[in-house]
Amino acid sequence: MGGGDKPLRAIGGVSILARAIAALKPQCDRLVLNANGDTTRFAAFGLPVIEDSVPGFAGPLAGILAALDWAATHRPDARFMVSAPADCPFLPEDLVARLDAARAASKAPIAVASSGGEMHPVIALWDVTLRDDLRRALVDDDLRRVRGFITRYPFVTAEWSMTPHDPFFNANTLEDLSVAERLAQSVCPPAVVIIREGG
Repeated sequence: MGGGDKPLRAIGGVSILARAIAALKPQCDRLVLNANGDTTRFAAFGLPVIEDSVPGFAGPLAGILAALDWAATHRPDARFMVSAPADCPFLPEDLVARLDAARAASKAPIAVASSGGEMHPVIALWDVTLRDDLRRALVDDDLRRVRGFITRYPFVTAEWSMTPHDPFFNANTLEDLSVAERLAQSVCPPAVVIIREGG
């Protein structure tokens, strides 16, 4: 995309990250951002920003571990944590409820979002007790793929419809941003977004 943080790119005048926060905030007790480097670039969102808790920029699994560690420290009563990438502008409003229902029905420690028959491993509900196993997988086994960790355990998927759009659409290219602009006008106009950057 020509550099910079993808989540800070605007769609319909609202950053992708602000859209993700607006979708997730009503569904969660607390939100935190995982980011490395200068965390002040996210200060306007008013959320705790946590860096990876293992060295070496180990990818999304390291971010999931950082969030599990944060939950264990700051919310020791929390049994589950949900993760989602910050470049998904149209996350569903029933994400957590449906993942939790799938988890409860199956008794699996991980519930993963799916759409169009495709699993989205980073969009998942995680049992907080997995954090020690995840740390070992990252540090001792050098595991880097989220799907590779998930498939070590019983897991369940929750399926979302692709109609009228994929709720897990993510913006990776400038062309994706153009597609997202068109989608935003039809399914999520800026007036619906209730969180503003800096407020």
